[in-house]
Amino acid sequence: MFHYKSIDEVREAAAKQQVSLPFAENAAVLKEKLVVGGKEIPNRMAIQPMEGCDGTADGKPGELTLRRYDKFAESGAGLIWEEATAVWEEGRANPRQLWVHEESLDALKAMVDRIRERSMKKNGFAPVIIMQATHSGRYSKPHGVPEPLIAYNNPIFEKDNPIPADRIVTDDYLRRLVERMGEAAHLAERAGFDGVDIKSCHRYLGCELLSAYERPGDFGGSFENRTRFLRESIQAAKASVSPDFMITSRLNIYDGFPYPNGFGVSKDGGLTPDLSEPLKLVGILHKEMGLQLIDITIGNPYFNPHVNRPADIQPYESPEDPLVGVARMLDCTKTIQDAYPDLTLIGSGLTYLRQFAPEMAAGAIEQGYFRMAGFGRMAFAYPDFPQEVLAGRELDPKKCCITCGKCTQLMRFSSMAGCVIRDSVYTKLYQENVNSKEKRV
Repeated sequence: MFHYKSIDEVREAAAKQQVSLPFAENAAVLKEKLVVGGKEIPNRMAIQPMEGCDGTADGKPGELTLRRYDKFAESGAGLIWEEATAVWEEGRANPRQLWVHEESLDALKAMVDRIRERSMKKNGFAPVIIMQATHSGRYSKPHGVPEPLIAYNNPIFEKDNPIPADRIVTDDYLRRLVERMGEAAHLAERAGFDGVDIKSCHRYLGCELLSAYERPGDFGGSFENRTRFLRESIQAAKASVSPDFMITSRLNIYDGFPYPNGFGVSKDGGLTPDLSEPLKLVGILHKEMGLQLIDITIGNPYFNPHVNRPADIQPYESPEDPLVGVARMLDCTKTIQDAYPDLTLIGSGLTYLRQFAPEMAAGAIEQGYFRMAGFGRMAFAYPDFPQEVLAGRELDPKKCCITCGKCTQLMRFSSMAGCVIRDSVYTKLYQENVNSKEKRV
């Protein structure tokens, strides 16, 4: 359990696990501005996409959606990476997921305008705002029950119960989805976003294709084919928007599943990272396709959350100390950043460090692990933490995320997600769901 009273104690614990973590003397570097793709980001702190599952049936922001983004807007973060927003209804992860289409456009625009206005009033600047365009793939549940659409059957997930062949998306389906990603980018620009993320992480459909080694056809097998969907979606997006609209991706560079079912994993067996293909892919995205910003992540929050969400409490016995998970994510990101030093990478996995997270984020930036620090769960629990950093204050341990996983548990309950520990709205929702589950049992 996280019991550390000082950064020195964290360092000592990390050394015992034979890993090292970067720490700065202070978090001052997080206050610095950054220019990416011609856009000025007011500081080095980004709020990562944290889905609340609280939109309307037709994909518009709901009351709790707006409440959450009001807090993020006032937080002081320089970049807000908006949550997963479906591009097709059938690709929604839940019936309340945001969904970008003509009928939801005005509501999304109103939300974006509201974020900027509240941030200007509170902070004196407007954040850069990215829309995350997604198809949930195997996690699609648009009507409240699983309706998976997969790239291929994965024995790690399916075991002895393969998903029917008619739920494996065809090449024609993927070509139509490429077109839809272009349309979604156009809609995102009309809604006032600063950029769009072609989501390719955490085993959603775009990510799953990267490990489709044994899939036949144009979207599987070779490196060229497995990366085709992402590359062509980015091309479609770029063709649909103005030159100054930012195209980016939240990208898995290591899945943590053995080959041939995982991307960025050694073909020699086991779970050792092999970043040769991710490095090649990032090189294409950056050098050939012009991406200036990529949000780096690893693992799968549904299957191996200890990889991308190091925590004291997991839904299973974790095979490693959380500090090992933090170090792996940092080291994987640094490998990419070292190869492409002029590319702006956002690093993740920082929340586990609680009140020491700003100093570690600053140290990672100073030592070249990444150029921006991304925070997910911390923003749920402590939405005004960037203001504390900007003011030069230490974070309050009593406000920090404790990595208990209850926000994710709420999602598994098919409820609306937020911090159960720090926000009474979600404390009540959690209690109601637990009580309901106990009654059913």
